[in-house]
This record gives sequence, structure tokens and C-alpha cells, in this order.
Amino acid sequence: MRPAPMSSTTDTPPALDRRSLRPDCTNCFALCCTALGFSRSVDFAVDKPAGIPCRNLASDFSCTIHEVLRPRGFRGCTVFDCFGAGQHVSQGLFGGISWAADPESGKDMCAAFKTARQLHEMLWYLEEAQGRTFDPEARHRAGRLRTTIEAAMGGGVHRLLGLNVEEVHVSVRALLIEISEEVRMSYSAAGREHLDAALVPGADLIGRNLRSRRLCGADLRGAYLIGADLRFNDLSGVDLLGADLRDAHLDGADLSRALYLTQSQLDAAGGSRSTRLPADLKVPDHWGVS
Repeated sequence: MRPAPMSSTTDTPPALDRRSLRPDCTNCFALCCTALGFSRSVDFAVDKPAGIPCRNLASDFSCTIHEVLRPRGFRGCTVFDCFGAGQHVSQGLFGGISWAADPESGKDMCAAFKTARQLHEMLWYLEEAQGRTFDPEARHRAGRLRTTIEAAMGGGVHRLLGLNVEEVHVSVRALLIEISEEVRMSYSAAGREHLDAALVPGADLIGRNLRSRRLCGADLRGAYLIGADLRFNDLSGVDLLGADLRDAHLDGADLSRALYLTQSQLDAAGGSRSTRLPADLKVPDHWGVS
């Protein structure tokens, strides 16, 4: 997907500078359309093995059905976010030489993209965590983890592929959860009695009517919110790390201070121009205008 201007629905500033963590498809060799595989489903109209270019890919690495991905059955493509890994691998690690021009590089380029995408997503969360925590020690730990990831990203293909990504992920996740607890407590200083007992990490809230509810400070990390009605909710301080927001109704909701929200989550949901977003995320093109 081509990057678009940031949302103007709120004046909340970005946590830190995330410009390098946004996709720039014009400087990528369509790695998401090549390295990754998918199976025929509601999100993809066909099967595609990993490492094989999508049949809709043009010779200039553009998508031949980009403007009609949703009606053609490729909704999954419209919600994917590489967090800027594509252009970093294409232009940085491989010097602007594509897998088409150098077929022998294809395997390493695909592997590097898959690893870089995970690391860039961690950087996205760490930058927010570093900007949201009030604890200097936690902020310092977030900075150290960012340095570790950035060193691996800048150390060449072999160093990147040699990184123990799972070990880094465990450390990042633990810190994100710790900072989440700190931030969420600030939104519910009087206690959590107002929160529904079902609002817990990993909760099954598929299709749940949560409209106009007080959710500030809730921990919905990894929750299934598919088709949930979250209209007109204040989601300040709500942890949405990894939450599944596919087809969730966000019209009139305030997500400007939600925790760990990503563009792909918004792209998978439904909302309107009245939905308030963090300043470093944009209103999806398919949302309504009300």
C-alpha cells in the first residue's frame, strides 16, 4: 500500500519520530508481495507460496489491481504494514539492486525482509513506550533495546539474520507490558472497579456490544474484538497490543491516547472521520465521512 498523509483528527503529537517506520512502496521491491505466502481465505482470493511473486505484481514492482484490492478479494493486502522494513531491506541492505535483477539474492532478501519486519514492528512499539513511560529506568531500557535492534539492522544482512529475534522479542514484550501497566494505572487511579471482568488480555469479545462504555485503562492486549461495537468509546490508556480489530466499529471513538495501536489495526477496522486517532496514524481510505 502507498503511504498517505497522517491523520488530522487530533493534535496529539507522535510519541517519537516514526517517519522511518512507515512503508515507502516506491523504494521497495514489493517484498511483501514476494517474500510472504498466504492461503485462499476471506482475506485472499488465491493461494500464494512464500518466496514466489504475486500474480498481480507488475514488472516495476507495483500492484496491477492496487485500486480494487478489496473488491477483488485481497483485503489482506490492504491491511498489511511492513513498518518501513521493505525500503530498508531493498535500498539499505541490498543497495537498491532488486531480486529480479539479481535472482541469487532473492532468498536472502526475503529472509532479511521477514526478520526486519518483526524488528521494525518492535521499534514502533518501543518508540511509543519510551515516550509514554514516566519511569526514567524504563525509558532507558527501551532505548537500549532500540539500540540493539538498530545495530542489527545497520550491520549488514548476515548480522541481521544472525540476531536471536525471539530473545529480543521476549525482552521487548516484557517491557511493553510493564509500561502498559504503568500508563493504564494513570487512567484508573481510583481503581479498576468500573471495568467489566471480561475485559482482560486475550478476551473473546467477538461481536460484543461495548458501545459508549467506559474502557479507560483496560488491558485488551491480544483480545479478539472482531466486529465489536466500540462506537463513541474513550479508549485512552487502553492496551491494544496485538488486539484483533477486524471489522470493529470505531465510529466516534477516541483512540488518540490508546496504547500500542498500529495502522494495520485501523485499516482492518471500520470507522469514520469523527474517530480520533494518534497524530502519527491516518484515517483509512475506506472509512466513512460522518
